[in-house]
Amino acid sequence: MPIRKARSVIQKFIASEASGGIVLMVAAALGMIVANSYLAHDYEHILHLKVGGLSVLHWINDGLMALFFLLVGLEIKREMLVGELDNWPRRALPLIAAAGGMLAPALLFFAVNFETPETWRGWAVPTATDIAFALGVLSLFGSRIPNSLKVFLTSLAIIDDLGAILIIAIFYASDLSMMALGLSALAALVLIAFNWFGVLRLWPYLIVGAGLWAAMLFSGIHATLAGVVLALTIPLGDTSGGHGHDHGNQSSPLYRLEDALGFGVAFLIVPIFGFANAGVSLSGVTVDMMLAPLSLGIILGLFVGKQLGIMAFVAGAHRTGIVHLPAEASWRELYGVAILCGIGFTMSLFIGLLAFTDPAQIAETKLAVLIGSMLSALVGAVVLLWPKRRAVVQDEAG
Repeated sequence: MPIRKARSVIQKFIASEASGGIVLMVAAALGMIVANSYLAHDYEHILHLKVGGLSVLHWINDGLMALFFLLVGLEIKREMLVGELDNWPRRALPLIAAAGGMLAPALLFFAVNFETPETWRGWAVPTATDIAFALGVLSLFGSRIPNSLKVFLTSLAIIDDLGAILIIAIFYASDLSMMALGLSALAALVLIAFNWFGVLRLWPYLIVGAGLWAAMLFSGIHATLAGVVLALTIPLGDTSGGHGHDHGNQSSPLYRLEDALGFGVAFLIVPIFGFANAGVSLSGVTVDMMLAPLSLGIILGLFVGKQLGIMAFVAGAHRTGIVHLPAEASWRELYGVAILCGIGFTMSLFIGLLAFTDPAQIAETKLAVLIGSMLSALVGAVVLLWPKRRAVVQDEAG
């Protein structure tokens, strides 16, 4: 297949996401530092400053993040059509792992929060994996980690993102406006028509996509999902000349838009989101607060639920012969990657902002996400750095 010549799509994706993850870590750390410094008042003032009727924070979370979701949608579509998820045997392992990695944290959260119904809306917070952050940590190990595990983590996180998008659309819509929903549906139908009639120019899609975002902003369904709808209608086009990222293929609108967005999203939009949302004041934070059901449910969901769910589902599927495990990877390395999947950060923070409106609950959620994500990053790194024996997973079916 010509598209698989030269560097693969997934390798290019890994390279950009890994470096973007490191920038995200720095931006989040800066946000936390500023929020706990003498600049805290200015930080809060700027974020809540009104621009065009919306606060700066609102523009970041509803506007800039729509571009993040657009890129995520493009990546999902591309991987499903011509990438590492282009057939069911390839999808099986990350799909099963992602299912376990979303189910177990949600169940663990509910178990901890069973007696506090006011926190139940946060059940989806620990189900997400931050692909940029997790790959950023994994990239620090270089060639010590088999490439098959990097592909596995990327594929799992992409499916995880798709799950998070569905959760946001289904469970976090509120105060629906029929008129705005009707306009959103009309814009979506126009985009589908463009695709159906073979429109390959990007500007008609982008203009209608902007209208779709504006309509969804008032619809009650989160505006960022407009990015996903737009992404799924962008045509792949002709890829016979090779992969657009490597060969400058201008016949694929999807590749062109993905290339145009990639750098800005990884190195500007996501770090801005991290800086704006990771800034939580630590004044007044106590151990009791972190042991409260909401905080504890999120921390345990990310750090314990993710790894248990992924490993249990993968081990069960492998034992029954449904899937083959990543080549040249030991069970310890697979476990280390499962722990890294507990880095929820971007998507977890985003879901937390949708789940709660009370400032105290939002602050508690943010801090819990940061703690759970950092625990997952540090412990995952320790497991992956552990001196390894050369024994690798022997896949009986392979």
